[in-house]
Amino acid sequence: MQATSYLPFCLILLVVLVLFPCSRYPLATQQYVGCSLTTPWCGSRNRKYSILETQNPKSIAHSAETTHHPLDPLSIQEINKVRAVLSSYGPFSSSFPAIQSLSLDEPEKSVVLGWKKGDPLPPRKAFVIALLNGKTQVLLVDLDSSRVTSHSTHQGSGYPTLSMDDIQVALRVPLSDPEFNKSIMARGVKLSDLGCISPSSGWFGPDEEGRRIIKIQCGSIQDTANFYMRPIEGLTVTVDIDRKEVVRISDTGREIPVPKGTNTDYRYTAQDRPPEMEPINPISMEQPKGPSFRVEDGHIVKWANWEFHLKADQRTGMIISQAKVRDSETGELRSVMYKGFASEMFVPYMDPDEAWYFKSGTALALVPLNDCPRNSYYMDGVLASDGKPFIQSNMICVFERYTGDVGWRHSETFLPGFNIREARPKVTLVARIAASVGNYDYIFDWEFQTDGLIRVKVGLSGMLMVKGTPLENIHQAPNQDDMSGTLVSENVIGVVHDHFITFHLDLDIDNTDNSFVKVNLVKEETPPGQSPRKSYLKAKRNVAATENDAKIKLKLYDPSEFHVINPLKRSRLGNSAGYKIVPSGTAASLLDLQDPPQLRSAFTNNQIWVTPYNRTEQWAGGLFVYQSKGEDTLAVWSDRNRPIENRDIVLWYTLGFHHIPCQEDFPIMPTVSSSFDLKPVNFFESNPVLRAAPYFEKDLPVCRPTASS
Repeated sequence: MQATSYLPFCLILLVVLVLFPCSRYPLATQQYVGCSLTTPWCGSRNRKYSILETQNPKSIAHSAETTHHPLDPLSIQEINKVRAVLSSYGPFSSSFPAIQSLSLDEPEKSVVLGWKKGDPLPPRKAFVIALLNGKTQVLLVDLDSSRVTSHSTHQGSGYPTLSMDDIQVALRVPLSDPEFNKSIMARGVKLSDLGCISPSSGWFGPDEEGRRIIKIQCGSIQDTANFYMRPIEGLTVTVDIDRKEVVRISDTGREIPVPKGTNTDYRYTAQDRPPEMEPINPISMEQPKGPSFRVEDGHIVKWANWEFHLKADQRTGMIISQAKVRDSETGELRSVMYKGFASEMFVPYMDPDEAWYFKSGTALALVPLNDCPRNSYYMDGVLASDGKPFIQSNMICVFERYTGDVGWRHSETFLPGFNIREARPKVTLVARIAASVGNYDYIFDWEFQTDGLIRVKVGLSGMLMVKGTPLENIHQAPNQDDMSGTLVSENVIGVVHDHFITFHLDLDIDNTDNSFVKVNLVKEETPPGQSPRKSYLKAKRNVAATENDAKIKLKLYDPSEFHVINPLKRSRLGNSAGYKIVPSGTAASLLDLQDPPQLRSAFTNNQIWVTPYNRTEQWAGGLFVYQSKGEDTLAVWSDRNRPIENRDIVLWYTLGFHHIPCQEDFPIMPTVSSSFDLKPVNFFESNPVLRAAPYFEKDLPVCRPTASS
């Protein structure tokens, strides 16, 4: 293993991608995910089922839905109208393009902010990305006039995210290649037992330019649904998607055995004995009076002192817009955030081998009672596949959470005549989405608290991306330092990797014009003779004038707070109203800045960035991230060093994880989570939940087990 050959295997992808399960697609030809229509070769999703698949809340009819808000997603009728317009569009008359993406082109921010309920909706437009003759087409369709108002051809590097059809085409191509089939059979694997994935190829050199390519790797689903734990190591097929042909086959691991399927199946029905622990009785939070939140017009969520617009999105999964909190003194709804969402994800794997330097897709239906509690409200996603509408059921859930946490408390017994015990429960509202991105599952929570805090939490679960190995015990390794990860089972290495999720946070604290303030904690020396103390800390505030002033690398021994303030909105005491971002456990990318994956993912070079608002700058890795060279990333935009003081600004935060796998991650890993907070700072005049009522025994339901029959 030579250090000079180091190229990290990476996944650079959209957070929620467009690889939806086959059962969700309306066309019969799209019902086979990863399968050949002429052979029994098929992925585990098609042939292995779960006992939980039958638990689905009642579906909502969407065919007659109308839009109520400027930010509402396109309706079924609007999606159909867009396709009809494109079908009669002159440049597409001889050959209709493949529609890679079709979504709402949101109105200008000033128009949305000026709109009030009851006003006519602003003109509705659709943003379309299509592929025609290998070229990426970008179009705007005006739904009121039923015409294309803008059309351009993308000239730079990168392609749109792969569609479901692209994936299906790519997965079929290797089956017609004799060399591939021969290699599979030589390893003792039947073609009918193949389960394959299609990681993103990224961009790694000029030989990959000018064509859409993808790399395919496979595992065995014999005796298990978990083919990720049975990799066919060293076999990688590079496919030209548009030409439908194999470009290259790398076959370097024939001497490496396919790991056994024993104890790899994670499904409940596959377990042959209960866990070695005392049983836990089912638990649920009951609300006899019903939930305290409501959803109006399909997308406006109102709860306690919060109000926001919530919608599903095909690229990012879930978008929170126009989040407002009610002032605890005046009752006025005050602006906190215009738009927040997970913008990009980067998952580099640390292995130098040929089969491990590249790799990347799905937002699936949530599992009631397990992904989300009993009291949840489910929101479907009305999305488009090849320009045709389809419904992704139960894509988002909204629920109230009470886990016994304390909102605030204090006891006082030392004052004469006083015996005070005051405490308040903390109840929060959660909007959740779960995304299956290949082998990994990501759970995204936006949690709203009555004290004005917003907590954004990311949970990681699913399967490791593992590497086959001849080793069955670490003592068989000639040099354990050369291993790219941990031996997590016989013949299975869990490769060391990172996860980075970058969030777009368009904070509008009491209006659009805000400033970013870095509050440094500085050690001051105590003058001799003044005090027994030798030192103390002092907060020093620095307002960022330009983007370079707001590029932040977090440092434990250089502590700071990071505030977004409205300098024109002050409290009665003269403090500027603001919110601060409070990082929790996080990680930074350690890759070389010129490494191809890091170039494309340069948005992870800092943990915090601040840019002036620009409606075209939403995706931290660029609009066309697939096979891009990193020419249109957050880092490129921010290098312009534009003014940001007292401007409409966007804060970007990257949440990171370093993951050194362990045996407990096999065959499916327990959820690991981290988060960050958006916390009010001098936004309220005092504690906004001071007057919140405590719970009393009479307020709560009494639940008893039902009598056995």
